[in-house]
Amino acid sequence: MRSSSLLLFLTFLVGVCAVQGASDFRICAFNLHHFGDSKSKKSHVMHTLTRIIARCDVCLLQEVRDAQGKALPQLLSRLNRYDAEHDYKAVASERLGRSSSYQEQYVFVYRTDTATLTGQYQYPDDRPGDVDAFSREPFVVRFKAPRTDIREFVLIPQHTTPTNTTKELDALYDVLEHVKAMWKTQNVMLLGDFNADCGYLAKKNRKNVRLITARNLYWLISDKTDTTVRSSTSCTYDRIVVHGERFSRAIVPFSASPFNFQIEYRLTEEQALEVSDHYPVEVLLKDIEYKVSFNACTSMSLSLFVISHLVFQMLTW
Repeated sequence: MRSSSLLLFLTFLVGVCAVQGASDFRICAFNLHHFGDSKSKKSHVMHTLTRIIARCDVCLLQEVRDAQGKALPQLLSRLNRYDAEHDYKAVASERLGRSSSYQEQYVFVYRTDTATLTGQYQYPDDRPGDVDAFSREPFVVRFKAPRTDIREFVLIPQHTTPTNTTKELDALYDVLEHVKAMWKTQNVMLLGDFNADCGYLAKKNRKNVRLITARNLYWLISDKTDTTVRSSTSCTYDRIVVHGERFSRAIVPFSASPFNFQIEYRLTEEQALEVSDHYPVEVLLKDIEYKVSFNACTSMSLSLFVISHLVFQMLTW
């Protein structure tokens, strides 16, 4: 009986240690599939979008087609009402696209209490010899997140054009090198709907993509991970890539994955497709407090293990 009570006590302490590590910093990327006035009028869809985005400290939104400028403010208002513990703001690119009839914005929604926007940069896409490489050139942002292990990082978003995926992914490497030099940083993450699978990125073309072949780049969403909602498709379109060993070590191991909101919120496929035809992808950054508490809990657990072993021996004598 005494040994059982001791075991329960130790289990409780281990549980406390596990809870202490539950506050990691979440970065997400979500293709909202034509987010604008029409979608914003569907209350149930907006509620689901709010629940999804409220899980993230920083969330990249893609396919924002808010021509009237009303849908995004409405989404932010919902977020701040839904999650009063945090304050949400957004920074958005200009409307991007080669055609005046179809344009999108990149939008970063972030919690102001966990992340501070310290820089933004619209890539000009005027590289000599490769002018206008992108249909939607990257809108690059820099954040400071003091409670993360990495402290400060840059995010480069990209929603590639399906018919030009190989070229745009390769050109992203030029953006990466440009931003590293401009902001004198190695802590860079590239993320978004890369269309980097199935018919849009043939295996034979991967050798021509420097973002894939270059060293020191870590693709966190592995191939054969389905990021699409439709049951008839299974493609890894949406990706997260980090540059450098330092950044890769600041990632919580195995935390990069799609968030299946259809299962999580018990939606039918039809209901889920009203929200988007993509799942958001996400990754956790290690928290400084998590590392400290993890080390402390590890030491405490080892000490308790030794003590419990001695006590158990005494009780059984």
